[in-house]
Amino acid sequence: MDIIGKRRVYLAISAILVILGLIVLGVVGLNLGVDFTGGSLVRLRFDRAVSAQEVRSALTTGDLAEMDLSKAVIQPIRGTSDVQIRAQVGGKPLSVEQVSKVVDVLSQRFGSVSVVESQMVEAVIGKELLNKALVAIILSCVGIVAYISFRFEFKFGVAAVLALIHDTIVVLGIFAILGRQVNSPFIAAVLTIIGYSINDTIVIYDKIRENLRLRKKDTVPEIANISILQTMRRSIYTVLTTLLAVAALYLFGGVSIRDFSLAIIIGLVAGTYSSIFVAPSIWVEWTLRDRKRLKPV
Repeated sequence: MDIIGKRRVYLAISAILVILGLIVLGVVGLNLGVDFTGGSLVRLRFDRAVSAQEVRSALTTGDLAEMDLSKAVIQPIRGTSDVQIRAQVGGKPLSVEQVSKVVDVLSQRFGSVSVVESQMVEAVIGKELLNKALVAIILSCVGIVAYISFRFEFKFGVAAVLALIHDTIVVLGIFAILGRQVNSPFIAAVLTIIGYSINDTIVIYDKIRENLRLRKKDTVPEIANISILQTMRRSIYTVLTTLLAVAALYLFGGVSIRDFSLAIIIGLVAGTYSSIFVAPSIWVEWTLRDRKRLKPV
């Protein structure tokens, strides 16, 4: 199986995916959640413990259907009968009357419900949170380049980060197409994807470094291809077992973590692809061009 021999095909596929992702992000945009756009944060106390699904069902049917609270983030507080709801109506925080209406409807469904606290999340705070998330991702990429450059070489580090950018744009593009909500857990999912993908890439890089030392007669493409094949079984088994766990979270973990789980699933697939087909291909292409440029005439 000559993966590196067809590296330009795989790189072209990745380039197309990235370009399409950027176009979708520019045209459709992301469906930013309350964490980033602002809204209301309401903590309610029930007579008994209730699930997020029960509360969501009450918020999206009957008298509350016109408020369109389907995108509300509902989080039961562990160890209590309290539930925290983050929501907005028409892009604005809930008014006092709307909060009262929510409490009345929930009281009819579940018994006595009281407001523990209610506050507004300003859009300015959401923007600051988004900026901090972007800074976290950028700093993680800079740290990855520095670490891999120290452990291996600079080309490896840049190739790995380009593969991570590919993974991130693919996830963002698919979320934009699906209209799924982007919130704080999504940012956590992206950072998790980056960590998982770079781990897979480093395993391949380590094997390439080992084979560069042991197979001095082989060419760079041959060494890279052999290294990928030697680690491919490990990469596939690892991603399959991880996908089983995350798929279970997506199917049975409830609505509150479904978008988080979906982002992880997409990122795992994209990350495995980029670790095998993108990062080593970029390194090989760059290394061959450098050697050709430095070769004496």
